[in-house]
Amino acid sequence: MTDPLLPTAETVIKTAKTYGRDLAERVVSTGLQAFVGGLVLTEPFDIGMWQAAGVAGVAAATSLVKGLVARWRDVTNSASLARGV
Repeated sequence: MTDPLLPTAETVIKTAKTYGRDLAERVVSTGLQAFVGGLVLTEPFDIGMWQAAGVAGVAAATSLVKGLVARWRDVTNSASLARGV
């Protein structure tokens, strides 16, 4: 007999895949957005493309940490800090 309060292995795998896909999408999109924004600012502020790429990497890493904190704080299938997402 299974305990109705415990999730099945299939449910755990599905929720982990959903969370992983959500977090990966957020990290990649944040990195790309920051990189494009950095490229737009390289010419007027005379910074190099590699500095812009570094800024994008920091933004993506911050997004990753935020997503992991969201998972740690409230166990859901989302990497969002917003309640109910």
